[in-house]
Amino acid sequence: MFHGKGKSVKQFHVNGETREAIIRSGDTLLQTLRGQMGLSGAKPACENGDCGACTVLVDGKPMHSCLILSIEALNKPLLTIEGLKDSPIQKAFVEKWAIQCGYCTPGFVLKCHALLQNHPNASDERIEEWLESNLCRCTGYAEIKEAIKSVLNAEENHTD
Repeated sequence: MFHGKGKSVKQFHVNGETREAIIRSGDTLLQTLRGQMGLSGAKPACENGDCGACTVLVDGKPMHSCLILSIEALNKPLLTIEGLKDSPIQKAFVEKWAIQCGYCTPGFVLKCHALLQNHPNASDERIEEWLESNLCRCTGYAEIKEAIKSVLNAEENHTD
């Protein structure tokens, strides 16, 4: 459906649901999620891909939504912090006090969730590597690493 001046209604697969948004060819995924869908968990901060506050999962991969055009995310499953409910990493962030002001937290939680999904036996070096693309001005990252390790250890010790 076309709405004039380069705008059209598109369907997105967000958090397990089909959502519609009117987008322009130059709209970033961050703009669409926040402005069109009311999903404000991805935070605008640097808006040039340096901080990771806008991280979402696109087809299971962490991406800075300020760098992706909305049109590039069509037909791909998107996961925002609003769709990640009661995950072990969210609980670990609370238990390990890996939250200070909270502005960067949604991006970190999604990044850590993807790390745990893709590398369930992540080494300290891999954890460091995955955390490099997200910035936090309030914590020393120690609590975030402890949160990840607590989930890794819980999964290793889990028996059926």
